[in-house]
Amino acid sequence: MSDRPDEVLDLFVIGGGINGVGIANDAAGRGLAVGLCEQGDLAGATSSASSKLIHGGLRYLEHHEYRLVREALREREVLMAKAPHIIWPLRFVLPHRPHLRPAWMLRAGLFLYDHLGKRKTLPGSRSIRLDHRQGLAPNMTRGFEYSDCWVDDARLVVLNAVQAREYGAELLVRTRCINARERDGLWELTLEDTESGARLTRRCRTLVNAAGPWVESVVRDQAGRDSRYGVRLIQGSHLIVPRLNHDERAYILQNTDRRIVFVLPYEEDFSLIGTTDRRYEGDPTRIEVSEEEIDYLLSVVNAHFRTRLSREAVIRTFAGVRPLCDDESADPSAMTRDYTLDLDTRGAPLLSVFGGKITTYRKLAEAALEALSPHLPEMRPPWTAEAPLPGGEIGDHDAFEARLLADYPYLEANQARRFARTYGTLCRAFLDGRDSQAALGEAFGAGLTAAEVDYLIEREWARSAEDILWRRTKLALRLTATERQRLTDYLEAAVPRATSGPAATDAQPRHPA
Repeated sequence: MSDRPDEVLDLFVIGGGINGVGIANDAAGRGLAVGLCEQGDLAGATSSASSKLIHGGLRYLEHHEYRLVREALREREVLMAKAPHIIWPLRFVLPHRPHLRPAWMLRAGLFLYDHLGKRKTLPGSRSIRLDHRQGLAPNMTRGFEYSDCWVDDARLVVLNAVQAREYGAELLVRTRCINARERDGLWELTLEDTESGARLTRRCRTLVNAAGPWVESVVRDQAGRDSRYGVRLIQGSHLIVPRLNHDERAYILQNTDRRIVFVLPYEEDFSLIGTTDRRYEGDPTRIEVSEEEIDYLLSVVNAHFRTRLSREAVIRTFAGVRPLCDDESADPSAMTRDYTLDLDTRGAPLLSVFGGKITTYRKLAEAALEALSPHLPEMRPPWTAEAPLPGGEIGDHDAFEARLLADYPYLEANQARRFARTYGTLCRAFLDGRDSQAALGEAFGAGLTAAEVDYLIEREWARSAEDILWRRTKLALRLTATERQRLTDYLEAAVPRATSGPAATDAQPRHPA
């Protein structure tokens, strides 16, 4: 990572969550010179603390968010085609509770959900009878079933970053912007490496502020301008527990306060329960699940399932904040999840991103570049709707797993399945040329080896055990404390040998036709 005082980029992005990386990827693929900085790890905040869903947002229909729901519904199949290795269909069961929303309202909402956006492969909704096989409480005998999708949220961010790098973008991870000032009609940015303290400069024609929870402070403190919009931070908290149901469906539970809670199949042996909606006013880097939220989520699940969960059943908790554009709504659940793009041209162009949801990140990126197009006349047309994300050329999951086992017969079945659903074809980068488990290097447990860890360091910006075990993979759920420590020891020796980012040879421009 070096200073480049004479180079002028077309666009620079502050923020390495899904919106920032999505914009950087789209822009780089349109032939623009692009840079991005992220103060922590990619997807290190909001974008790895979601409910892991690509969905239209059934509950948003009650708040008349028709534009947002329509756009999100259309994006489901676009994203499935782009990234079938990390996004796949998921059926949802909605048990009917007569004293809450009436059946006719649910049927009407699901009919609208089925037809508001285009569906090609996802099946529509239907009424179902519930029995003991679902594990629900005996008084729940009727329900509805509909389709949405599951996503590995942090990997969606990383794969967009990998693709942006392939198109020539410079991604500076663990690098914060400490100052952004206008000079001769351009932005001049002072950046600081958060590990070494080294400072460097980047200059750009347009600046994108996709800092998520910090978007307002970037406008005010770094760029020295007044923000025309406010942000309200809404905390969403999740619990991981042993698997509650043993089919591959998710459950959407209606609570008596009219909020909903998801119970999602997670990493085969677990269930993910979430989320809450409560206003948060503290430091976004120090957010934790409160005792009150744990009790709330457990009480909703216990009101619906036969299995009674206690505090001892909770394996792990995680929380994040959604930086929603403040619409002055009194109810956090009713606040819009739509995005607002604020283009400030009172000098060098500054585009700030307020709100948004992971499902619509690609459309948000297109809208952001459309807003900036008068200032970037050489920009090429949109391209991301048809282009697969790196590793996505797998076809059918089962067939690709079978190919991996045939090509690398030393792999264990669970390794092949995880590689297919984490990396897709990218796993060949650390499997090719190796003919045994021993050739993959030190084994840390649960199929994680030095070959995979080295790949994550060299190609995917990973530095810490947290980066690898929670964001690049979810293997923290399977490794013992001793195994996690062995990985930490390995990283302490390996990471200083790594460069500040993936090898420069991987950063050659490769623009779409």
